[in-house]
Amino acid sequence: MSATAKDRRSGTPAARAGIALGITVAATAAVILLFGADAYDWVKAVHVIAVIAWMAGMLYLPRLFVYHAGSTPGSEQSETFKVMEYRLMTIIMNPAMIVSWVLGLWLAWQAGFFTSGWLHAKLALVVAMSAVHGMLSAAMRRFAEDGNTKSAGYWRVMNEVPTLLMFAIVILVIVKPF
Repeated sequence: MSATAKDRRSGTPAARAGIALGITVAATAAVILLFGADAYDWVKAVHVIAVIAWMAGMLYLPRLFVYHAGSTPGSEQSETFKVMEYRLMTIIMNPAMIVSWVLGLWLAWQAGFFTSGWLHAKLALVVAMSAVHGMLSAAMRRFAEDGNTKSAGYWRVMNEVPTLLMFAIVILVIVKPF
C-alpha cells in the first residue's frame, strides 16, 4: 500500500477539517477560561502561528508543483511529489487555514474591528487567499491523477500570488490605513 493510500485511510478531508475545527474551538474556549482577560494575547499568538504555517504551505506547494510539472507522470519522482503535496495540504495547510480563520474572526470580534474599513479589505484579501488555497487543492488532486495541464512556468508565477496577497494583508493589519 502506498503512503498516499495509507494517509487517505485516516479519514476524509472534511472529517479531518471538522476535527481540526473542533480542537480549535475547544482549545480557544480553554484558553479563554484559563487566561480570562489575558486570553486575547494568547489567541492572537496561536493565530499568528497558524497564519505562518498556512503561508509556509501556500508558498511551498506551488514550488513543489514547479518540480512536479517537470517530472514524468508515473515516475518514482512524480509519486514522491504526490505524497509530499498531499501531506503538506492535509496535515499543514488545511488545519492551519481553519485555525487562522476561526481565531482571526474571534480576534476581530473581540476587538470590535468589524466596522473598520481596513478589516473589510483584509477579509476580502483573506477570502482571495482562501480561493488560491482551494485552487491549489484542486491542482494537487489533478497532479495525483497525473492530469496536470499547467507548465512549470505557470506554477512559478502562481507561486508569487500568495506572496502579494500576504504583503497587502500584513500592511492592512499593521498600518490600518482606513
